[in-house]
Amino acid sequence: PPELHVLNNCSPSQLEGLCSFLQLSTCPEHLLVCFCSWLLALTPDLSYTSAAILAEQLFLRRVLSLTQPPSRHLMAALASFCSKYSQPFCRVLVAAVLREPGEGAEQTKLVCELVEECLEPDCVRLVLSQVLEMPLSEKLLPVLQAVLGRQEVLPPELFNLLVLTLCRQAPAFATSLNYAKLVTAVLTMYQTQVS
Repeated sequence: PPELHVLNNCSPSQLEGLCSFLQLSTCPEHLLVCFCSWLLALTPDLSYTSAAILAEQLFLRRVLSLTQPPSRHLMAALASFCSKYSQPFCRVLVAAVLREPGEGAEQTKLVCELVEECLEPDCVRLVLSQVLEMPLSEKLLPVLQAVLGRQEVLPPELFNLLVLTLCRQAPAFATSLNYAKLVTAVLTMYQTQVS
């Protein structure tokens, strides 16, 4: 709809106000899919800041409150948004999920699914760097596994940080099966780089 062009002309505070007025954070999920498909067609593309605000307004509350697997509508909306605005999406939503204390099983599974199926290689590396910025936990190990499963070429500094982190954290994960799988994956996929 032509009215959506207003999104390109809003200041960040105006955009937050508009999202609040339209109640985008609580709109029905089937409408969310429709809205995200409109965003894909919008020209020119949204600015980074606008896309980050929309990622937060559209998805953050929904994702952080998941107690069961996301609906197919929510997954379709997330995949659609990610396909065009994955950098701001990762900086806002994925970062918030990774920082969230506690188990967050559904959120972790969702991030793993996005890493495996939706994110571009540069964003997969971004997720890896975000994980490595925080203390490793059982919750984060499946995300690392999903990142490695993409078999992306990692820049040397990021790969070195991954190996260093795994080495330093080894005593804390002495009995962790997920940690053992992760180390095995690193040794298998990057054997030429591991000495």
